[in-house]
This record gives sequence, C-alpha cells and structure tokens, in this order.
Amino acid sequence: MTITMDDRYPIGRFVYDGDSSRGAINRSIADIESLPVLFRAAVDGLNDEQLDTPYRDGGWSSHELVHHVADSHMNAYVRCKLALTMNAPTIIPYDEAEWAKLPDVKSVPIGVSLNLIDALHARWAALFRAMPDTEFERTYIHPEQQNPAPLRAVAALYAWHGRHHTAHISTLRGRKGWT
Repeated sequence: MTITMDDRYPIGRFVYDGDSSRGAINRSIADIESLPVLFRAAVDGLNDEQLDTPYRDGGWSSHELVHHVADSHMNAYVRCKLALTMNAPTIIPYDEAEWAKLPDVKSVPIGVSLNLIDALHARWAALFRAMPDTEFERTYIHPEQQNPAPLRAVAALYAWHGRHHTAHISTLRGRKGWT
C-alpha cells in the first residue's frame, strides 16, 4: 500500500488498469475478503472521542466511515447481483453524503456495521469466487456515468474502496499517535 500526502486519497485515487486476468480478479476478491479483518483492526481500541474525530478537515469520522463502508458495499453487492441476473441494468444511485446524515449513522454503534461488513464480504467473496471468468464481463449502468461497468472493474473498485477507507482510519491513528 502506497501512502500519499493527500489526506483525501491516502492510497491514491482509484485507477482501473483494465486487467481482466483471473489473477487480477483473484487479487480483488482477496482484498474484498480480507477487508473485514483489516477494517476491524483499524478501529480496534478507539474510544468514542477518537471514533468521532474526522480523518481530515471536512471529512468523515471513523464512526461515519464504518457505516459508510457498510452502506456503500451493500449497494455494490446488490448492483453486482443485478448485473448477474439482468442484462446491463441501470442501477439506482444514492447520495452517500445524505445517507451519512441519517439517524442510524449517528445512533448505531459501529459494531453493528462491522458485523454487517463481515457477513456481506463473506457472501460477496463467495459469489465472486464461484463466478466463471465470463461473468466478470457482465455489466451494469450507473446513470451518472452512462458507461457500462464490468464486474471485473467493480471488483477492483471496491477492493480499492475498502483499502482507501481503512487507510483513512490508519493514517489518522498514526497522525494522532493513537496506538
């Protein structure tokens, strides 16, 4: 993992290299599968005050990030299943900033979303592992981009997304000296 000086993108922005090999797909699946353990380690031992500290000015707190990852990855998992059962469906976008303001984000302990991430990632990794290579070419359409999103690129994106937000928390801990 490369750490950059940009607090918004501590591992850099997502760039999909177009690699559709099974090796690249398996690396994405491994990242998706390992996220729950790494994410739990990133927040382990943080108290409420630390969890409520934004990772940067104007950024989300670790508490909000945990709930965001659960929400985001839940949506992505459903989008993958839609792509596998429909012909290039147009998915429904959601406003992640508005979702972060909903009362469940503030009132629900992060353990609930960590458990959800555990279960969700076990299902998601099992789904991806069982898929033949050809199924990773199936797509969905995001109405804001209008470009077909092949599942191989979606797997890479969400592998990055998990590492991205884990790094937000880990780099915050490092800057603050929280062990």
